[in-house]
Amino acid sequence: MSSRLGPTGGIVSLQVLPLAITMMAGPQIMAAIILVTTSKPVRVSLAFLLGVLVAVSVGVTITRGIFSLIGGDSLGESSDNGSAGKIIQYVLVALLIAAMLRNYLTRATVEPPKWLGALMNAGPRRALKTGFLMILLMPSDVMVMLTVGANLEQNHAGFGSAVVFILATVLIAALPLLALLLFHHRATRAMPAVRDWMNSHSWLVNIICCLIFIVIILV
Repeated sequence: MSSRLGPTGGIVSLQVLPLAITMMAGPQIMAAIILVTTSKPVRVSLAFLLGVLVAVSVGVTITRGIFSLIGGDSLGESSDNGSAGKIIQYVLVALLIAAMLRNYLTRATVEPPKWLGALMNAGPRRALKTGFLMILLMPSDVMVMLTVGANLEQNHAGFGSAVVFILATVLIAALPLLALLLFHHRATRAMPAVRDWMNSHSWLVNIICCLIFIVIILV
């Protein structure tokens, strides 16, 4: 895989942001928006963010460990088009293109996951569980964390090098809550409309998410 880490072992900030955006694109950010429209938005949103923080930290630790067992050298050099790392990239891009086509072709019938609607009545415990499981079980998030884990191993970097990526992911997840706290009245009126638009255009959100990740992989 192409290197996303700087020469000192820290993740380059300009490359962290797209990865963090991809982590929260799709149902993930929709969940964060839904939670700020509940009766206790601050409590449930903070619980959700804690779940995201723990899940991303655990996920990066696991993927870093997986590639540590495999060995970063086995992925080959990023300049070698026949290396294992490059082959993995091409497979991921093919899968993402297939997912984009599927989302476009089924756009008339696609519906958001039922668990998103159930979040309208979520308490802190359910919000915490949702944030945790959503990150660890969402295929797009798993791919991103695998990418980060592989890069950490290739550059012989420790978990500390992924802290900026983790914090950026949590910050993006916190944007709906921050908007509510900073622009309370406007946000209270706007968030339900944003939530409804994302629910009705979930296919488009998924396609955009796939495009972002394809660009990240190929750049």
